[in-house]
Amino acid sequence: MQALRTRAACAARQTARAPAMRSSTRTYASDHGHGHAAPQVAEGLGTAFYVFVGAIPVSILGYQITRPGADGEPSSMTKWLQTFDAFNETERRNTIRTAIVEQAAHDKHLLFYPGRNRHVELKTPELFNAGATSINVPAGHRPNLEAVTEHYRKQYQDEEDRKIARLAKLQQESQNESS
Repeated sequence: MQALRTRAACAARQTARAPAMRSSTRTYASDHGHGHAAPQVAEGLGTAFYVFVGAIPVSILGYQITRPGADGEPSSMTKWLQTFDAFNETERRNTIRTAIVEQAAHDKHLLFYPGRNRHVELKTPELFNAGATSINVPAGHRPNLEAVTEHYRKQYQDEEDRKIARLAKLQQESQNESS
């Protein structure tokens, strides 16, 4: 109701001012008072009109061919799409894709979460006694690492003996073949 009152008041103000505004005439740049009319331009309806008018029958046709038939039979569009082999192989493709995704997840776990190898070969046993470890060790409490050093020396000697035996065996076999 307020909007109607506001509109009515605005209209009343304009009619009260109308006689005062009649005294001032307004001129326009297109009208020089020579009596010339603006040139007539023949404008067509435009592309948007024809697109809109053409969209109506296309949408009706699309609706008709995608509607399922009576008794729940597939629509003519569905029947036409089923003639292509790609749509009939969806289950096989989905099975292959699932296998690919599962394999990728398995590979990701292998690469990102490998088990840590906690075995460290000691190549230089003198590193046990190197560094600033003696600062925090009280007097008389230095550990005896001779057993650890001897273990790795024995392991190295066993590996060298194995290599020598293997080389001797290979040399023996090559001498047997050449004779």
